[in-house]
Amino acid sequence: MNNGVSAVRMTGISKAFGGVRALEGVDFEVRPGEIHALLGGNGAGKSTILKILNGVHKPDRGNIEVAGRNLSAHTPEESRAAGIAMNYQEMSLVPTLTVAQNIFLTRESRNGMGLIDDGEAERKAAELFAMLEVSVDPRAIVGDIGAGQKQLTEIAKAISQDAKILVLDEPSTALAVSDVERLFAFLRKLKDKGVAIIYVSHRMDEIARISDRATILRDGRHVITAPISELPIDTMIEHIVGRRSMGLSDVLRGTASRGDVVLEVTKLSGTHKPRDVSFALHSGEVLGLAGLLGSGRSSLARVLAGIEPASSGTIRVHGSDASIRTPKQAIDAGLALVPEARATQGIIPAHSVSANMVMAVIGRLSRAGFMDAAAERKLTDDQIQRLAVKTASRDHAVSTLSGGNQQKVVIGKWLATDPDILILDEPTAGIDIGSKAEIIKLVRELAAAGKAIIMVSSELSELLTACDRILVMTEGRVHQDLPREAFDDPSLPATDLAHRLQAAEQRLQIEIQRALRLQETSDA
Repeated sequence: MNNGVSAVRMTGISKAFGGVRALEGVDFEVRPGEIHALLGGNGAGKSTILKILNGVHKPDRGNIEVAGRNLSAHTPEESRAAGIAMNYQEMSLVPTLTVAQNIFLTRESRNGMGLIDDGEAERKAAELFAMLEVSVDPRAIVGDIGAGQKQLTEIAKAISQDAKILVLDEPSTALAVSDVERLFAFLRKLKDKGVAIIYVSHRMDEIARISDRATILRDGRHVITAPISELPIDTMIEHIVGRRSMGLSDVLRGTASRGDVVLEVTKLSGTHKPRDVSFALHSGEVLGLAGLLGSGRSSLARVLAGIEPASSGTIRVHGSDASIRTPKQAIDAGLALVPEARATQGIIPAHSVSANMVMAVIGRLSRAGFMDAAAERKLTDDQIQRLAVKTASRDHAVSTLSGGNQQKVVIGKWLATDPDILILDEPTAGIDIGSKAEIIKLVRELAAAGKAIIMVSSELSELLTACDRILVMTEGRVHQDLPREAFDDPSLPATDLAHRLQAAEQRLQIEIQRALRLQETSDA
């Protein structure tokens, strides 16, 4: 079905954002009637190249051909007209609309009077779900359905466009094992009809089962394209990791000096995730949470911080039961969460460094309803010095700072509450390697000063550099609780820090994939 013409041919694609190079001269080719896996670690450039293909971003350089026709306008409209449909990892559904209305949004059926025909949309949506052999109510309000059904709605939305090229970005994250099998069966049917499918997933077993070929990106560059038969899982991981972790190899972890247990979690569950999680955390210890997207890491952090409710289990702080149902109760118990979404949950960009730094302790710095300006200045200046925040003035807007320094402001805001337990959710997301190293050094310094720290990160090299112990999670459960040393390769010289970190990252990747296989087996 190929006829010598590629379904997609991207050549020399380069793209930078604010001076940060996301892609550099990348070639990517997909054939008609094949399922092509696109792999790489976080920041490898996968989402960027797919958004360029879908017209969301315009490349700085490079050429795109679809079925032999050049795409030059670089708009979503041009990509849709060329037969490209994409299921985004960040769900694009409107929560107040029904499932059917979301699937056909901007492409609504109309009756003889020209009015939107919701009944026809519901009928067509029901046909799509029947083809997928899954059960989703087309009339249900999207805000009322679970994560798995939302994911199926996203997939149905992409399929409904009768695309020649279907892009699926982490489509199985929220799906049950049975739904994944049905999705795979349907994708094979589309493949037999000549549809080109680009499949993005961190789940290596899925890639090995569903894909014909794979392309691996690393640090915005093309590494390899090969038949999946030539890429066993260990080889995939080796290509994905490469030398990515080298930039952190000079960050010395030092020896952990653990104190008393400050946090005990026993069979803790949330409304969806986590599930029956138990662990203990000591003062002076950095505990890492590792796992794929949807593994329950961030959900665990939010339950501990009182943002999401616990449905069962106990939390003990300094040996006493803690009732944590609100963020204030968490703060009062000595816990603080630095959230994942810095720009929307961590800072107010238009406000000053000082205003952001004191945001969590305004009550403590106020007298008779008025802010103690001298106390505000002192706290801000102390945190700027302590965290080495690079800013011309405490009065400058946080939006004028670099991403790394903005993150330091968020950390400083929560350190101002003087927590015993600091939870960091993706603390280095979206910042450069130099700033990442500074944040990790800061984490180690805080632990050395006696803080107990929980760190969530998708960057395994960062967990291995910062943490003393790592919990491997999948589907909301803890599958392994391992000391950092468990990932070291004893055959490598102790002085070869760079390659030891690289080898440790590969071992942690393999452990995550193994935990995922065990979970899927138990769910089947």
